[in-house]
Amino acid sequence: MGADYEQLLKRAKSALPQALSSGERFQVPEPDIVTEGKTTILRNFEDIVAAIRRDPNMVLTFLLRELGTAGVQDGKRVVFKGKVTAQQVADRMKAYIESYVICTECGRPDTHLVKEDRVQMLECEACGARRPVKAIKKPAKVEEKILEEGKVYEVMIQDVGKKGDGIARREPYIIYIPGTAKGSVVKVYIEKIAGTVAFGKVHRE
Repeated sequence: MGADYEQLLKRAKSALPQALSSGERFQVPEPDIVTEGKTTILRNFEDIVAAIRRDPNMVLTFLLRELGTAGVQDGKRVVFKGKVTAQQVADRMKAYIESYVICTECGRPDTHLVKEDRVQMLECEACGARRPVKAIKKPAKVEEKILEEGKVYEVMIQDVGKKGDGIARREPYIIYIPGTAKGSVVKVYIEKIAGTVAFGKVHRE
C-alpha cells in the first residue's frame, strides 16, 4: 500500500504544473476573521487584495458598502465596526471578484481595470476581451422587512425614556414600549411606525 501511495503522490505532483499554468487554480485566501469587543478584524485583507491585484481602497469601499458597516484599513488588516462573519466577507469578495476581476470570456483573473469615457472597463491580459464592469446585482429574493406594523417581535428593552417608556432597538428603528423595564425581554406588537421610530405594546399571548 505504501508503494501505491508513493506512486499516487508522484502522479499528483506531476499533474500540478499543468493545473497551475491553466489558470484554474486561481485561489483567493479565505477571510481570516477575529472579533475583538465591538469590532471585527479581517487579519489578511492585504493578502486577499494582493491575490486579486486590486486597489485596497477600492476593495474596502466596496466591502463596507455591501456589508453596510464602517471600517478602516490598519496595515495588513481591516477593522470593521460591529460584528461581521467570515462568510459575509467571503460572499462579498466573491461578488467583487465576479464583477471586477474575472474575465467573462476566458474565465481568467488576469485582468486590469481601465476607464473609458467615464465607464469602468475590465480588460483581460490573457485573451484581450473587454467589458464594462457590471453593477453588482442585488439578490432577487425580497428581503424580509426588519419591522412591520401589526406584527409581533421579541426585543430586549435597552433603555427607559423620560416618560418611563421602555426603549428597544432593531436597526434602524427605535421602538417605544410603555410599561416595560430595562433589561427585560418582551414580545412587542408594533402599532405604528413613523420614519425610524416605532410604537408598540407588550403582546400577551
